[in-house]
Amino acid sequence: MTAEPTTRPTAEQSAAPAWPVPPSEGWTVDDLHTLPGLPPHTELIDGSLVFVSPQRRFHSAMIFLLRTGLRISAPPEVRVDSEMTVVINRGNAPEPDVLVVRKEAVRGPTQTSYPVADVVLAVEVVSPDSESRDHDTKPSKYAAAGIEHFWLVDMEGEDNHPVVRVYERDPVTQVYTCTGVHRDRLKLAVPFPIDIDLSEFDEI
Repeated sequence: MTAEPTTRPTAEQSAAPAWPVPPSEGWTVDDLHTLPGLPPHTELIDGSLVFVSPQRRFHSAMIFLLRTGLRISAPPEVRVDSEMTVVINRGNAPEPDVLVVRKEAVRGPTQTSYPVADVVLAVEVVSPDSESRDHDTKPSKYAAAGIEHFWLVDMEGEDNHPVVRVYERDPVTQVYTCTGVHRDRLKLAVPFPIDIDLSEFDEI
C-alpha cells in the first residue's frame, strides 16, 4: 500500500518567517505604513524593504549622547528626535538614527514619519550591516532631497572611541562636503550652536 503524499509543511518550513513578496514595481511608502508584521525600524530604500539587525551598544549609546546634546542646544524653532521615518519620495523612506526637524513638522504622539522638507539634520550611526547604506546610499539621497546637514558616526581605534564626520550640502552640486572630523568634542556653529563632549560616551 502506497502512502498518500502529504502537503503538511516540515518543521523547518513551519519555523521560517513568511516574508512579504514585493510587487514588480517595488514597495511604496504606503506599504511601509500598512504591511502587517514588519520588524521595528524597517526602512524603504529604492522600493526595497531593509530590515535592521540587532544593534551594538555603541549604536544605542551614541544615539542617546547625540540626542541629549542636541536637545540641550536646540533653539525653540526645531525639535530633536531619533529613529523616525523620513519620507523622501514614493519609494524611499529611510530612518535616520538621530534627526533635527522644524517644530511645525511635529504633529502629535501617534506620528510615524516626517516629510524630508522639514528635516534640518540627519545623523547615521554606522553598524556592521548598514555600513554601505550609511556611507553611500543614504547620504546621497539625503543631499539630493535637500537636507542641509548630515553627520556620520563611527567607531575608531583599538578602544572603539566615537568619531563624528560633519557634512554640509553644497547648493550648487547638491552633494555633501565634509567640513570637519571630530573625536573629542563636537563644537559647531551650524545648524545652530552645538557643543557635545564625545568623551562622555565612556560614561553612558
